[in-house]
Amino acid sequence: MPVVEETYDIVVVGAGHAGCEAALAAARLGFETIMFTVSVDSIALMPCNPNVGGSSKGHLVRELDALGGEMGKNIDKTFIQSKMLNESKGPAVHSLRAQADKQEYTRSMRRVLENTDHLTIRQAEVAEILTEEIPGEYGTFKKEHEGQQESSYPVKKRIVGVKTYSGAVYRCRAVVLATGVYLCARCIYGDVSNPTGPNGLQAANHLTDSLKANGIEMYRFKTGTPARADKRSIDFSKMEEQFGDKRVVPFSFSTDPESIQKEQISCWLTYTNEKTHEIIRNNLERSPLFSGAIEGTGPRYCPSIEDKVVKFPDKERHQVFVEPEGLYTNEMYLGGMSSSLPEDVQYAMYRTVPGLENVKIVRNAYAIEYDCINPRQLKASLEFKNIDGLFSGGQFNGSSGYEEAAVQGFMAGVNAARKLQEKNAVVLDRSQAYIGVLIDDLVTKENHEPYRMMTSRAEYRLLLRQDNADLRLRGIGHEIGLVSDEQYEYVLWKEKAIEAEIARLEKTNIGAKEKVQT
Repeated sequence: MPVVEETYDIVVVGAGHAGCEAALAAARLGFETIMFTVSVDSIALMPCNPNVGGSSKGHLVRELDALGGEMGKNIDKTFIQSKMLNESKGPAVHSLRAQADKQEYTRSMRRVLENTDHLTIRQAEVAEILTEEIPGEYGTFKKEHEGQQESSYPVKKRIVGVKTYSGAVYRCRAVVLATGVYLCARCIYGDVSNPTGPNGLQAANHLTDSLKANGIEMYRFKTGTPARADKRSIDFSKMEEQFGDKRVVPFSFSTDPESIQKEQISCWLTYTNEKTHEIIRNNLERSPLFSGAIEGTGPRYCPSIEDKVVKFPDKERHQVFVEPEGLYTNEMYLGGMSSSLPEDVQYAMYRTVPGLENVKIVRNAYAIEYDCINPRQLKASLEFKNIDGLFSGGQFNGSSGYEEAAVQGFMAGVNAARKLQEKNAVVLDRSQAYIGVLIDDLVTKENHEPYRMMTSRAEYRLLLRQDNADLRLRGIGHEIGLVSDEQYEYVLWKEKAIEAEIARLEKTNIGAKEKVQT
């Protein structure tokens, strides 16, 4: 039976934040790249929180931008509120966060992708990775295979392409897997279980079997999202208004700060109370988190509201951030109250919160389970140890968050391209970047829950500030080929200016001391 068969240099599976960065990096380095997605409308989708950045995550976005990534530029174009967090603390933990217009963020990133040379976008479900054995080379990852130990593990393999569910074959020399939360995804609240990806999008139900057949160890993780509420049903007079910064600082080092000073949209803060917690406690047996209906491991640092109530019984209230999803929608994100409780319980608990007494839910809160990998199967370059040319990035690697996903996708895309260029992989040290900390933690440490970046994980955090990411990483981005000569020359000028100012201050200080002594 005739089937479509095409050839590319690099295949990227997935078009979330990891897939977008991987595809852009590979294509911008001149390689013919095709990016697959189950829905073109889900490119750069923000299925959960409507913001980019935050504590430590803002560092990641700035480092990504310094290396030549796209996320920082895109949020600068599409934010509706921006705020520098932790300004009461030292500069090492200052971290930028911006509320995004979700629809505009997606449209803007899609526009960039569609107009990038060497990049093809294809709506199709990738069902198989195609590999061949490399004679004489044996696998190195320790795991049982068909009842026997690693000593009899099959010879090492190399990637030769992918096959879609329709049977089409796409030959290539490297593949980047960036499947996010779509593999065998299941959305759950109460007794309702839908075999879908986020926001009711199609799940990818066939690739997991192919990965397992190629000796890849899989995990089952879980995350969740709160309800979305109709703005018209909210009483904001009972909430605390949260404003953006008067002077907006851009994420991207190449964004003109004057170009992004604009009127911003407010967010709002309210709190749960004992009545909220009582409703939750009285319905815990109906929560799939506690009934055993959910098998996947959830994120410790972003718990559901029922988890908070159970684990912190002494807390009289929990914060609820009410955030707009965009300029042209009335949907509001109820941050801090993610849940998988049944629909009727969701209505009851949300309506106990000040300002939400008459709330109307647009989209129910839900938990989502999905397949991901044990990331210890990866090299520091994010290439699989036992499958030559197969790379991966994002939540598929067992992490959480848009920002963590984006930087992994970028590094995977860069290293896939460099492998084809026959150049050494780019591996950032823990002393160089938060990106280095994130990837090192994933590929070397036991990780049985979705990994979240935090400033406390970085031993060199006093040096790894977000404001010096360009000084630390622009040179590497220039060497890779994703930072222009002009951008790099500006950083060189900046370094000299800093050195000159330090010398001036030292000279002034010495002069002052001599004057005091005389």
